[in-house]
Amino acid sequence: MTAPRLLFVCLGNICRSPAAEGVMRVRAAARGIDVALSSAGTGGWHAGSPPDPRMQAAATARGYDIADLRARQTERADFTRFDMILAMDRSNLADLRRMAPKGGVAPVLMLPDGGDVPDPYYGGEDGFAHVLTLLEDAAEHLLTRIARH
Repeated sequence: MTAPRLLFVCLGNICRSPAAEGVMRVRAAARGIDVALSSAGTGGWHAGSPPDPRMQAAATARGYDIADLRARQTERADFTRFDMILAMDRSNLADLRRMAPKGGVAPVLMLPDGGDVPDPYYGGEDGFAHVLTLLEDAAEHLLTRIARH
């Protein structure tokens, strides 16, 4: 069986989605679950840029190194390249649904309760830690689901 291919998507791919990729990378390895991971943004403003320094600092403080990641924009091919596309909020989900080709993977929300992962970009430092807490919980839920299948 091939490793599930997961794509995490937020707006600019510099805060939430690279953090989700980093959290999942560490949590999956700790549980011995093989997954292929990537992240992207619905917008391309930050393409080629590393994650926001504030998110990198918050992630590093929790043991997640995301410095190697680079932002990219979501492509139509992603809908056939990945097994699951996880949107960080309802706005990202709506954008993904508009761009999804027929027969492609249907995007879903990252949080299992259907809530949004808030964008910490314009807020204070505590917003980045809060996002990581939400992503850690969501990653564990998702890994349990993957392990069952």
